[in-house]
Amino acid sequence: MDETKSFRDWWGKELRNWRNARGLSSRALGLKVHLSGSMIERIEKNERLCDAVLAGKLDDALEAGGALRRLWRLVEQEASGQRSDADSSTSSHPLHSVDAQAKGMLGVDPPARLDRSLSPMERRAMMAASGLVAVMPGAFVDLIPHPDPAPVPDVVRPDDIEQVRTAAATIAEWDNQFGGGGIVRSSLHGQLVWARGLLEAACPSALEKDLFTAVGHLAIAMGASAFDSYQHDDATRLLVFGQRCAEHINNWHLRATALNWLARQAVWCGNPDDGLTHAEDGLVRADRLTPREQAMLHNASARAWARMGRRQEALAAIGRSDDAFSHAAVGEDVAWMSYYDHAQHHGDTGHAVFDLALLARQSTAMAAARLRTAIDGHTDDYVRSRALSGTKLATLIMTTGDPKEAVSIGHQALDEVGRLRSKRAIDDVSCLSRASARYAGDSDVAVLRDRIAAVIRA
Repeated sequence: MDETKSFRDWWGKELRNWRNARGLSSRALGLKVHLSGSMIERIEKNERLCDAVLAGKLDDALEAGGALRRLWRLVEQEASGQRSDADSSTSSHPLHSVDAQAKGMLGVDPPARLDRSLSPMERRAMMAASGLVAVMPGAFVDLIPHPDPAPVPDVVRPDDIEQVRTAAATIAEWDNQFGGGGIVRSSLHGQLVWARGLLEAACPSALEKDLFTAVGHLAIAMGASAFDSYQHDDATRLLVFGQRCAEHINNWHLRATALNWLARQAVWCGNPDDGLTHAEDGLVRADRLTPREQAMLHNASARAWARMGRRQEALAAIGRSDDAFSHAAVGEDVAWMSYYDHAQHHGDTGHAVFDLALLARQSTAMAAARLRTAIDGHTDDYVRSRALSGTKLATLIMTTGDPKEAVSIGHQALDEVGRLRSKRAIDDVSCLSRASARYAGDSDVAVLRDRIAAVIRA
C-alpha cells in the first residue's frame, strides 16, 4: 500500500495500523462490523469502497477515539475536489529539483518523486498541490493507434475457426467473472465483424458446420454479455443471429443455447409469456438434446411460469428439470455447456422458486435450500452466478426470515457484486435494499443499506 496515492489509500493504511495496534485479525475486526475478513483487507488496500457510516463503525470497533472519522473527512473532501486548510499550509514543500526538471522519453513531464523524509500528510499535501492526483491521459492518448479492421481471409481455414472458438470461450469466461460491462463489452464489436465476415468467405464444405457453430456460439456469448449490461436490443439481435446460424446447419445444441438465453432475457425484461415461448421452442425436439440441455430449458420455462405467478406449472417444470439433470452424464455435452453443473442447476431452479416465494410466500424453504447449494457450489470462475444467488438468498431471508441472517449473507454477496460490472447484479442488490427498508432503523441493516448504496454508485 502506498499511502501517498490518495487520502483514501492513506485512510486504508491507518485502518490497518489501528487494527494491528489493537491486536485484531482482519476476520476479528470484520465480525465486529459484520464484514468478512477479506472485505476488511480490501478496504485497507483501497480495493473496495467504504463510506462515512462504515468508517464510523470501524472507528468505534477499534476504539480509535474519532481518529478514523476525522481522517475520513479528508477522503470526502478529496472526492468532492476540496482541500483542507492543513493541505494548503503544507503545499510549499519543494520537489526534488532534478526530478521536477527532467523530461521523459516522449517529452512528457514524468511524475515527480516526493521527499521521503516528509511525513505522509506532508507528502500527500504536496501531491495535491502539484496536481499529481489527477490522471492526465491526454499526453499519451494520441499514441494509441486506430487500426483498420483486420481483413477477412479469402478462404476459411481450420485455424480461423479455432480463433473464433477461443474468442467465444474467452468472452464467456470474462462475462462470468466480471459481468457484461467494462472491457468485456468494449471488446465485442471487432471480433464479431471479423467472424461474421468468415461466413461470406469461401469455405470448404467439410468446415461449414464447424464455422457456423463457432460464429453462432460467439454471437450467443456476446448476446448473453449484452443482456447482462442491459444492451437489450443488441442482445436480442445477437442471440437471434446465433439461433439462425444453428438452424442453418441443424445444430440443435447451439439452437437450444440461443433459445435459453432469449427466454431468460425475456423473463428478466418482464415478458414471461415470450420467455415461455422461447423455452418451449427450444424443447420442440427434446429427444435431440442432452439431459443438461433439457434441464436448462425446463428451468427457463419454470422461471417464466413463476414470474406469471403460476405456481403449479412452475413447480412441475422444476420437477422435469430435476429429472432431466439426474440423467446427465460426463462427456456427452458440447464444451460451452460445462457451466451447467450442480451449482448452476440449483441456482437456476432456485431463482424460479425465489419468484414464487416472494409473490405468494410459498416454497421459501425450497428456494433457500437451492440458493444455498448454488452459493456453496459455484467456483471463482462463476463469480456473477454466485453473487446473483447470494443476493437473492439475502433478499428472500430479509423478506421472510431473520434480518440479522440476511445482513450477513448480504455482505458476502456484496463482496462479490463489487467485483462485477453487471447491471443484473446491481438490480438485484437494489431489490435487497428495498426489501430491507422496513428494518432501516436497525443499525446492522443500516450498514448493509449504506454498502448497497455505495456499490450502486460505483
